Amino acid sequence: MGKIRRGNYVFITWKGDHGPKHVHVYSDSKLVTKWDLEARAAMKGRPTARILELIRQLEKEGAL
Repeated sequence: MGKIRRGNYVFITWKGDHGPKHVHVYSDSKLVTKWDLEARAAMKGRPTARILELIRQLEKEGAL
């Protein structure tokens, strides 16, 4: 499991989780979105522009 905190968000990925490769994004312990990293689309919820920017930064850093 990978857990990264940025701002008010927690980004969680699980090794061996079902495909496609995705990240769960939480705020205040509530799921905000589940983001498909391959298709670059929401699987659940609606990400804000800030969340999308943080995901882009984390991918650039190689954290996701």
